[in-house]
Amino acid sequence: MAVPRVVVAGLGPAGADLVTSETLAAIERIERRFVRTRRHPAVTVVPDARSFDHLYDSLDTLDAVYRGIVEKLVAAANEAGEVLYLVPGSPVVAERSVELLGSDDRVEVEVLAALSFADLAWARLGIDPVAAGVRLVDGQRFAVDAAGERGPLLVAQCDSPDVLSEVKLTLDAGTEPCLPPDATVTVLRRLGLPDEVVEPVRWVELDRVEADHLTSLWIPALAAPVAREVARFAELVAVLRRECPWDREQTHESLTRHLVEETYEVLDAIDAVAEDRPGAYELLEEELGDLLLQVVFHTTLAEEAGQFTLADVANGIHDKLRARHPHVFGDVEVAGPEDVARNWERIKQAEKGRESIFEGIPTHLPALLYALKVQKKAAALGERGVALPEPPTLASTDVGERLFALVDEARRHGIDPDAALRAAANRYRRAVEEREAAGPPLGSVRPAGRQGVDPGYPTS
Repeated sequence: MAVPRVVVAGLGPAGADLVTSETLAAIERIERRFVRTRRHPAVTVVPDARSFDHLYDSLDTLDAVYRGIVEKLVAAANEAGEVLYLVPGSPVVAERSVELLGSDDRVEVEVLAALSFADLAWARLGIDPVAAGVRLVDGQRFAVDAAGERGPLLVAQCDSPDVLSEVKLTLDAGTEPCLPPDATVTVLRRLGLPDEVVEPVRWVELDRVEADHLTSLWIPALAAPVAREVARFAELVAVLRRECPWDREQTHESLTRHLVEETYEVLDAIDAVAEDRPGAYELLEEELGDLLLQVVFHTTLAEEAGQFTLADVANGIHDKLRARHPHVFGDVEVAGPEDVARNWERIKQAEKGRESIFEGIPTHLPALLYALKVQKKAAALGERGVALPEPPTLASTDVGERLFALVDEARRHGIDPDAALRAAANRYRRAVEEREAAGPPLGSVRPAGRQGVDPGYPTS
């Protein structure tokens, strides 16, 4: 049996006068004809063609629409043997449905050449796209397709003011905007038609510009690119939330144990790096990716709830780190890491309006880590809290042996060492809090003796 055929042709960028003779011949020859949409001025050359506009109205995403188009074309080709599929512009420029159709082995696909909107855009802008190194991107997928680019960019399918607004938001969302407020871009609308518009627009006014299904955008250059890989990854997680049954059911609470597990797996990978095991860095890369998935997943859930986005998370930690390093980004002078730790705690306490340096220590930390965090906070405060014996110089193996022996002794006496350590850490914390409340302001005292210092990046 012959393989069913789909002949794909383009209606050109404007009116019927720009439709090629080859496309007109295919329209004349093939009886079963389909158009992706009737919203195009050249669709008059195939008045009896069936359109897929109803899929745009009934399906939630453009990807679902394009996949639906492919299924219907395959079914029609199986029935008729050969069908014609007509798209706006050129079938090989920004046509996702044609891309999907070409990778479907159920049908044979023939693509006819056609004039693209981009050909008219180059003429109107007076640009050689090859010499200028222009990148053509889809406005519907701008955050992903344009990520990592510096321009120049010709943005296709800017079919509504909302798309132009999303383009602007994407380029303005980083820590440094990709375009300055006084930059000028060019909006191209209805090229090749009597009412065509080629309009320079100030960047700050882009989200107030009219747009329709024949609108594109010219961006001459970007000052800074957006991270392509992160944008693609965030989009992937969003797709999983929509289409994977397991991912759809997850909540912040249900993901908690996965976050803990992935964190410990990262720690194991760090141990492998420290021990210089073969393949350790490859393992660490993989485990950090798994941990990043948890971060992006929780962010996606928050975005669905209208709370914050991944850009908000990145901007937040950027601003926090900048504010807490006045010795790097300001005029504060420090003598060493001890001063860095004290400044970190002082700034954090002021930011969050906390009365005590101990506020914000996670209550679910393992007891040993909790005790260590309490002592480090007290060291940064410069207050001992309660009298503890100054230990002699110890090796890590000595500490490990002592801890192991204490755990064994506790076990033999029926004592839960985890609970006992947590209780002792809480007693110490309360004693330091009492002195903190009665003593001098935070940061005005020096630590007693040599203290281990940790700026505290893992805590908020």
